[in-house]
Amino acid sequence: MKKLLIVDDSPAIRHSLRILLENRPDWEVCGEAENGRVGIEKALQLCPDLILLDLSMPVMNGFEAARELHRLLPKVLLVMFTSFIGAEIEEEALASGIAFVKSKSDGIESLCGSIQALLRAA
Repeated sequence: MKKLLIVDDSPAIRHSLRILLENRPDWEVCGEAENGRVGIEKALQLCPDLILLDLSMPVMNGFEAARELHRLLPKVLLVMFTSFIGAEIEEEALASGIAFVKSKSDGIESLCGSIQALLRAA
């Protein structure tokens, strides 16, 4: 069973992601956080296999959180699921330790397929 942590400032997005991710038989959402700072705290407590990060959040954004998470938990996979997409975003994401960036407009099924491939390759 792979444990996933959702870090997004939108309660509706977190709820939707939890429902859809937990439909996968080998995935469990171990926690949720509303910003990067809380996400780091929960990651240290829960030891997830993968952390799903939004980019734009209050207190600490996804890039800042990813850099700190990558430093503290280098084996944990980081994925960014964001409304903001582009070459510069993807470059900074990769430099921050994020494995890949998915646009929220691509939908959750596309995200799930990419996560599944990443978890298989890890």
